[in-house]
Amino acid sequence: MIDRRSVLALLAAAALPGALAAQELGLPDLAGREIVVVTENAYPPLQFVDPATGQAVGWEYDAMNEIGQRLNARVRYANASWDAMIEAVASRQYDIGMTGITIREDRKERVDFSDPYMVSQMVMLVRADETRFADPASFKALDSGLVGAQAGTTPFYTAVYEVLDGNEQNPRIKLFETFGAQVQALRMGDVDLVLSDAAGGAASVAASGGALKIVGEPIGDDQFGFIFPKGSDLVAPVNAAIAALKADGTLDRLTQTWFVDAKLGQP
Repeated sequence: MIDRRSVLALLAAAALPGALAAQELGLPDLAGREIVVVTENAYPPLQFVDPATGQAVGWEYDAMNEIGQRLNARVRYANASWDAMIEAVASRQYDIGMTGITIREDRKERVDFSDPYMVSQMVMLVRADETRFADPASFKALDSGLVGAQAGTTPFYTAVYEVLDGNEQNPRIKLFETFGAQVQALRMGDVDLVLSDAAGGAASVAASGGALKIVGEPIGDDQFGFIFPKGSDLVAPVNAAIAALKADGTLDRLTQTWFVDAKLGQP
């Protein structure tokens, strides 16, 4: 015979599936805490607004939703532009930022990073009929060539220091507010090159209907991480969840979904 206390305990456990999941997986239990995650929604396939449904979707959304579920946390999303995002997280307006953010030492002065959840290489995105250059050296030698970039991003610094001459004011760099605006400018002939991690580059090629291509060899490796306000108590739980998602193959399955099955190419 089950006594009343046992029945109440079973009912309480049934009402807390997130807590049970966290305990069973050996992960921290955040007890239903709300976590506000900010993103740009402008970097497919990591995060973007699906034009067919108007819903924000992508690899990072799926990963963050899984992290929240496993930690027994409620995830709420907000939107901000890239140029405001790091400072907004640093000033504690949001708990976490995600938008394919490369882990960099200079950024660590303002925010804390999670462990890497993805490693991607920088690629050269050009128009499909481009024949004038196929690597950084030949682009640098093309005096008239323009590269599109967002100020303060890893592609911007790669363009400055690994493709051009180290001058951050070089007039051959044309600045844009979003990655999508850069790609559109490339297609229209307003710039000749856009640097992207392989994820965004492959997605852009796949969506271009044959108008774009990737040339040359990848330039280095980028490690992506989520960002937090300095000293955030969420870093350790999120890192534990990332490790679990790697160990059980969840991150690999998300990559299959968003980069292979979606015909976007692997990062």
